[in-house]
Amino acid sequence: QVQLVESGGGLVQAGGSLRLSCTASGQPFSSYAMGWFRQAPGKEREFVATISSSGVNTYYADAVKGRFTISRDNTKNTAYLQMNSLKPEDTAVYYCARAIAGWITRLAGAYDYWGQGTQVTVSS
Repeated sequence: QVQLVESGGGLVQAGGSLRLSCTASGQPFSSYAMGWFRQAPGKEREFVATISSSGVNTYYADAVKGRFTISRDNTKNTAYLQMNSLKPEDTAVYYCARAIAGWITRLAGAYDYWGQGTQVTVSS
């Protein structure tokens, strides 16, 4: 059974930083791309960032490009999302997800396993 567990969320002031972690179990972690999505209150879930199985390729939503960095450590079965220069509009529940293949994709339908989410709140 595949399980994804996020951690690292919290409350931070605008301009601050947080690093989210997503630890996977029950799978060959290094075979699959990983992604981060977020959902703000009253809004649909949206794509944030994705990284290929090897970690070589990444892709970001325009809203976070230049501020967020996705990475992974296949020896630790963990993906990360480093979030800098946070803005109040980044406030959301952040979810990590496992893609169905090793290449990057921004399509939520291409992810088959999801974590439970971690809350990120950015105060102004």
